[in-house]
Amino acid sequence: MTSEPQPSTSASSAHPLVSLKKVNKHYGPLHVLKDIDLEVARGEVVVVIGPSGSGKSTLCRAINRLETIDDGEIKVDGKVLPAEGKALARLRADVGMVFQSFNLFAHKSILENVTLGPVKVKGMKGGEAKELGMSLLKRVGVANQADKLPAQLSGGQQQRVAIARALAMKPKVMLFDEPTSALDPEMINEVLDAMVALAKEGMTMIVVTHEMGFARKAADRVVFMADGQIVEQATPEEFFTNPKSERAKDFLGKILAH
Repeated sequence: MTSEPQPSTSASSAHPLVSLKKVNKHYGPLHVLKDIDLEVARGEVVVVIGPSGSGKSTLCRAINRLETIDDGEIKVDGKVLPAEGKALARLRADVGMVFQSFNLFAHKSILENVTLGPVKVKGMKGGEAKELGMSLLKRVGVANQADKLPAQLSGGQQQRVAIARALAMKPKVMLFDEPTSALDPEMINEVLDAMVALAKEGMTMIVVTHEMGFARKAADRVVFMADGQIVEQATPEEFFTNPKSERAKDFLGKILAH
């Protein structure tokens, strides 16, 4: 006799970690997000690709309300995104973000950049924050640069510091908005390698990128956007070998031909 599967004891694992329902966003007359429905499970790595102007970065930035939405609903870990105030700050702490530009504080050391959030936002003691900061810098391979200022590091190293800084807040999900697009080609892989390692550790990640190799290697699912809509989504294997829509075939034909 087969036993029935038991319902999960943890309510939090029953719902998607990130959920968007009928999300719309306009910039004036431009409709940049059109009825977006997307769910991301805990531990899932979702890579969002598509042509420029398709709404990928806006989608990414809407998830922690760096972009407001006109209508629809966004939930992180079952909670609707608050509009503003302390509740939003708390929720943002659950959502790590890594941008194209590294956004590090120029006058603070690498270690200070990483420890600032835990101390100021989470009230962590200095010694504990320093220990956490050093372990994260080690994790992304730049612990030997801890006392330097951002300007003394390469772009690839700065972006890895930005990843460590986001991880220092112990987020539930990490958002990456084209994290390698401002980097020289030789620095791209060191950042992607740090992201692949993070994915393997089970971090929930939503990554907007042009790096198809990363999508193939690290994604559980590829989401293809065009003209403000999700056109199709599939496993990397399925998407890259057998795209369903003409729009995706056209896009892949252009980028994979180079």
